[in-house]
Amino acid sequence: MALAATACNNGDSPGAKNTAPSVSADKKRELPPALTKQQALAAIDRYAAVNNKANADRDRALLDTIEGGPLYAMSVSEYKETEGLTKSERKPYKPWAYDTPNSKLYIPRIAPGQPRWFAAALSGTKGKAPNRLAVFAEEPQHKRWEMVSVADLYGKDLPKVALDADGYASAVAANGNKDVAAGADLLRSGVLDNFATGGQNSGKKVFAASKASKQQIKVHDETGKQYGSQGTSKFAGGTNRYREAYALKTSDGGALVFFSHTHTQTDAVARSGLQINPGKDDRAWLHDIPRRSIQYTFVCNDAATVPAKAAPSTLLAYTCARTDASGPPVNSAPLPRV
Repeated sequence: MALAATACNNGDSPGAKNTAPSVSADKKRELPPALTKQQALAAIDRYAAVNNKANADRDRALLDTIEGGPLYAMSVSEYKETEGLTKSERKPYKPWAYDTPNSKLYIPRIAPGQPRWFAAALSGTKGKAPNRLAVFAEEPQHKRWEMVSVADLYGKDLPKVALDADGYASAVAANGNKDVAAGADLLRSGVLDNFATGGQNSGKKVFAASKASKQQIKVHDETGKQYGSQGTSKFAGGTNRYREAYALKTSDGGALVFFSHTHTQTDAVARSGLQINPGKDDRAWLHDIPRRSIQYTFVCNDAATVPAKAAPSTLLAYTCARTDASGPPVNSAPLPRV
């Protein structure tokens, strides 16, 4: 009997960078913003225009001029997936654009020597409410802005970022308990538990119920039983190369935190005589060769709001992309006994 492989489509180096300036509240009000609102809108428009050109030809070098961090890894993996398809299986590329004039900008004031970045709530449909949260960071060497994270919003409520009289935000440290009650590392552990156990351990302690958390738990529940008695699917944390995290102060004294995580999904047959037949979307990695087990790797972007005092946080957005798949072919030599 053949089993169909199904991957999760919605989905360690030193600690995360402290992207917040270590200055007093009075000093923060005197700091310049990372860039002007007009410059931020121009960066968003440039991203969309160049992204369309890069995607049309799957031009990794051109893409590298507008994307960085986990987002670049996710986009390149989508290029690879497309290249594994036959020409007849590939869908024609459709250019797109953000509704830039209606973007919600969250531009922090930045201390000298600190990395420059900003966040935005974006919509890919003109006149529609924003449905994605993105982070842009300046690439210091070339002095250009790159999108490093984007996550799909689950729900229509935007985070209530605190803005000063000029409309600029305040950056805070994304890790540690000085500026946030729950840092990026703790939030990441909660997300990983949502996938691994359905949120039964740290997931339910770290997060209050939200549409985004419920979706991750739904992925765990549905994927875990996709093979019935014929096989198993299990999630686990993976080696995370993308430890950068960003945070903004919210109007209630808490923070909006952007972070990334990596998890794996391992599918395996329940007994000999069964096999997993990779689907066409797996072809770039698995080459249509039946497997006894397959381990998928997913890189994901997440965004959550953290309260001012110790209490459950709220996961607002996340997006995942498969970046690798591997496993022993059915006819390969037996694995050594443990």
